[in-house]
Amino acid sequence: MAAPSSARALNAILPQIPTAPYEAHQKARTFASRYVKSSQYDTAIDVLFQSARELFKTGQPGSGSDLTNFLLDVYETKGEAVNEESRGRLTQLIALAGSSGGWRKTIIDKSIAWSAKHGACPAGDPDLQHYVGELLYKEGSFEAAERHLLASGKRDSAWILAEMFIQWASASGTYGHFALKGTIPYLLNGNVLAARSFIKHFTAGLPPLVRLESDSTIPVGEKDEVTMTKDSLVNFSQMAVLTCQRAQGDQNKVMRESWVRLCGTYQGKSGLLASPEIRSCLSEIATLYFAIPPPRNQAANPFGDMMSSLFGGPAQTQTARRVLAPTHTGAPGLD
Repeated sequence: MAAPSSARALNAILPQIPTAPYEAHQKARTFASRYVKSSQYDTAIDVLFQSARELFKTGQPGSGSDLTNFLLDVYETKGEAVNEESRGRLTQLIALAGSSGGWRKTIIDKSIAWSAKHGACPAGDPDLQHYVGELLYKEGSFEAAERHLLASGKRDSAWILAEMFIQWASASGTYGHFALKGTIPYLLNGNVLAARSFIKHFTAGLPPLVRLESDSTIPVGEKDEVTMTKDSLVNFSQMAVLTCQRAQGDQNKVMRESWVRLCGTYQGKSGLLASPEIRSCLSEIATLYFAIPPPRNQAANPFGDMMSSLFGGPAQTQTARRVLAPTHTGAPGLD
């Protein structure tokens, strides 16, 4: 139902869209511009949203995208907050935009930038990121979906990411590589619960050829467990999450030492874990969760560097380090 103040404009625009879409598009821009100039932002938003939606439905993605971008400009001008209604308009229009051409990507990028600026999450609204990631996953655009599912950090996003990575890895059989691709980014974001949801779902979805023949489930504590597999990277990913889950900064010496031993053991088993990129990530995780200072340089023995840092060796001269507060609670934003 059109808002009373937008009814006049929409009565002039919407009936014209099926027969004269270009003229209707121009009318929508004209009406919206007038409303913006008189600071009637909500009216402009309603006109642009309904006009764009109908243009998309009648096969006019270019005109629909133009009005959607105008809508986002009005969001910015007004300072529209991220909420169910403002997000819902965008998800409807993104769904209608279709995958052909570059229009939808422009809308997605601009929508996420708006949500990052006017919402609570610097990486963009988690629900919006989840919606986009799931949409791209269902279309088979795995690479594009990956960054949105990681940025979302929601439990459902972690589950979808796990399912997608299982499918993606099936062609090459590099399941351990994909286990790390999901686990490490979530841990670096301080989102242990998302990392845990991901790796549990990922491990449960592994094909029989990766699993051990005998019962290989090892209980950890009262509620957790590790399912040992033939892939050392999958095993490492599970244990890394559980170790970080129990971290308390520099207050839990046992967990700090466990992390160092875990990295040292598995870096000897996998060349990927010993690569400079992964070593750097593990060093940052060590600092973030266990308050272990980073090594002074990229030496050939990262395990030795970590041990030295742990037991009082020379510390890196660094202006600031990210360290999580000692807590067992999950990351904010994970449903």
